[in-house]
Amino acid sequence: MEKWLMAQKKADFDRWAREFQIDPVLARILRNRELLEEEEVRRFLYGDLQDCYSPMLLKDMEKAAEHLIRAVREKKHIRVIGDYDVDGICSSYILTRGLEILGADVDTAIPHRIHDGYGLNDNLIREAKEEGVELILTCDNGIAAGEQILLAKELGMDVIVTDHHEVPYILEGENRRELLPKALAVVDPKREGDTYPFPGICGGVVAYKLMQAVGERLEGSGVIGGAEGSAEGNHNFAKNCFAGGETAAEERGNAGITEDILCKREALRDAMEEFLEFAAFATVCDVMELKGENRILVKEGLKRMKNSRNLGLRALMEVNDISGETLSAYHLGFVLGPCLNATGRLDTAKTALELLQSRDERSAREAAGELKRLNESRKNLTLQGVEEASRLIREKHMEMDKVLVLFLPEVHESLAGIIAGRIREQYFRPVIVLTRAEEGIKGSGRSIETYHMYEALTEVKHFFTKFGGHKMAAGLSMKEEDVDAFREALNKNCRLKEEDFVPTVHIDVPMPTSYATEELARQMELLEPFGVGNPKPLFAEKDLLFLEGVRMGREGKFARFRVQDVYGNRIWMVYFGGADRFVEFLDRKYGAGSGDVLFSGQGQFAVSVVYQIGLNQYKGRTELQFLLQNYR
Repeated sequence: MEKWLMAQKKADFDRWAREFQIDPVLARILRNRELLEEEEVRRFLYGDLQDCYSPMLLKDMEKAAEHLIRAVREKKHIRVIGDYDVDGICSSYILTRGLEILGADVDTAIPHRIHDGYGLNDNLIREAKEEGVELILTCDNGIAAGEQILLAKELGMDVIVTDHHEVPYILEGENRRELLPKALAVVDPKREGDTYPFPGICGGVVAYKLMQAVGERLEGSGVIGGAEGSAEGNHNFAKNCFAGGETAAEERGNAGITEDILCKREALRDAMEEFLEFAAFATVCDVMELKGENRILVKEGLKRMKNSRNLGLRALMEVNDISGETLSAYHLGFVLGPCLNATGRLDTAKTALELLQSRDERSAREAAGELKRLNESRKNLTLQGVEEASRLIREKHMEMDKVLVLFLPEVHESLAGIIAGRIREQYFRPVIVLTRAEEGIKGSGRSIETYHMYEALTEVKHFFTKFGGHKMAAGLSMKEEDVDAFREALNKNCRLKEEDFVPTVHIDVPMPTSYATEELARQMELLEPFGVGNPKPLFAEKDLLFLEGVRMGREGKFARFRVQDVYGNRIWMVYFGGADRFVEFLDRKYGAGSGDVLFSGQGQFAVSVVYQIGLNQYKGRTELQFLLQNYR
């Protein structure tokens, strides 16, 4: 049974409604998003890129930008090493393309999920050395690769780390000591003492911020790798250089600023618009909370993505029948993102990177079509894996385990995380799926809000040959003979209580359906984009009378219901959760055959509901739509 919790946060909703010219219901929803001050409300509703934080607030960011600029100037061979998921692919694209624009000698390596595993490994380091790489730039990985970075240093290569995952640590008494890799610079908002105001950014945003920082340094210092000075001095110098006329020409000449350098600066500045699209893409697909800066970046990124100049992204939207007008965060997370991820799961993520790097429409369409086909194959394999996982839980009576550790040796290792996520949804427990790999066992975990998976794994890290992650997800490698002991230890250490395993439905506002209007639904678009940390608002009403049901869809899996409130008002409510499931609910609540009665149009069943509202556009008409979400 779900817990229904009604938000009870207090604020002067009428004043907020007057100040921002919104419905008081919207004001209540904003307060439920943990907003306290009017400035926070303004930023949430109308914030833009000017409200985002300076990249220089990130620890080591200035150092990383300066080292990178110097490497470009000295024509060092730079290799960007990313990851095989959407965040890693987008991060790699941002950094590689940005450095190309500056004229760098740069290439990209993305680890092969099966042959290399996650992040840096010794083979990637040695390959880089053999191929003349002088500087390795990581993205979406590297924070846990201390040994590999030491190896790179021993081989005469420098490393700059950009990441967003948890920093490894050891406990010394009750204190934690961070284990930072010995790199030239380590940019990770999770670092202890980092002054960045919003640490919940993904690897793609860290990469975006690094290119922003490089651009700022170039604007302020004159030449690539040029003179340093105070912020005010740099600003004045840049102002004089770009002022125009003979004075500006003389300033540029004295500083050695050529037309080529000016063109590169302008090109990078222009590319930041495109990079914003991929920072947004990565944020959604890496399931970051859409709060604060993340929300602004995704909102602004989606605006640009609707008319994207990236041929690969446009082709991917086209093969998935997504238009710019309808594009939303949902499409990024559940349609386009899985296509990019599928390449890293079943083939190599280089295919996805090549799509984004496409320079002609034909090759972009071919690559996009291949990604879609791979994703369809991935879906079928995932369904088989979920069925196998469910069967294992039943056969071994694991339903009461606090943490589900499932060893599925025949499942493709790339699907472990997806399967873990599906099982978590079914059982509402932390789940780790383990599979056989080329070297031992690999696993991927998905957590629930009350269980910090990375910290839990840190407590039993002696079982792993490698591990990493964050609160809601993690990856690991281990020996097969340790699987049973690992499962036992993880459950023994688990401090979750029974109430933590009950799904909670957070209701924003108790609201009669008769209060909802098209204008309110239109105002709710101000709250978009929706996602983790900013869910689509939920409303609730007690004892609606369900009068009639009509099946929808080709196989009748969905339904719409005619319902009536206490005032006699009647509306249609759409349900995509499964018509058969609702029939089973009615039969349990009101007796066998009740579902058949409803679908014959003779219903009189009182049901309390949680619902959403929206605008449905069909054949040129726009109408208010009610979406049933939960019931009891």
